[in-house]
Amino acid sequence: MSLTTPKRFTIAEYHRLAELGFFEENERVELIKGEIIQMAAKGKPHSVCNTRLYRELFKLVAERATLRGQEPIIISGDSEPEPDMVIVQNRPDDYLANHPLPSDVFLAIEIADSSLKYDQDIKLPLYAEAGISDYWIFNLVDNYLECYSEPYQALQAKFGYRRKLIYLPNESVNLPFFTDLVVDLSNIFSE
Repeated sequence: MSLTTPKRFTIAEYHRLAELGFFEENERVELIKGEIIQMAAKGKPHSVCNTRLYRELFKLVAERATLRGQEPIIISGDSEPEPDMVIVQNRPDDYLANHPLPSDVFLAIEIADSSLKYDQDIKLPLYAEAGISDYWIFNLVDNYLECYSEPYQALQAKFGYRRKLIYLPNESVNLPFFTDLVVDLSNIFSE
């Protein structure tokens, strides 16, 4: 009896597949722990939340950092997720030389409706293992913001965040690393 093992891809192999036209032009995929993952389709609430979030963060952050929406970040040699939004350090080349690394990321953000379980169970430990200090999930299922901070490693090499705070749609939250900047969540969540 032979066991089969799925092929795991490196970032270089993943990029080569894209160059060779392996993916459809509008196909939304990301590389997570060597697996090519089909990303969930975005519904209207997801798109509206994303638009409002970008508008708010753009006004707040201005020139103090760089906003990247649904663009890759390099986690390891085999993971290149595309968070809905990240706030990263400014760089003169705007990351032309390479995508941001975890050390460049101030805050990773996912907007979740159909992808909620995936963002909580797969992306959360991935970001924690990479040492991304702050991770937010705009939970559109329960209609609140989940703020995670203080990554840690538990037994059996499981990764997570020590702190989880919930913010309701009528509340405000300070941006990590820019504590003088306050996000009014009522401007982001749909009514």
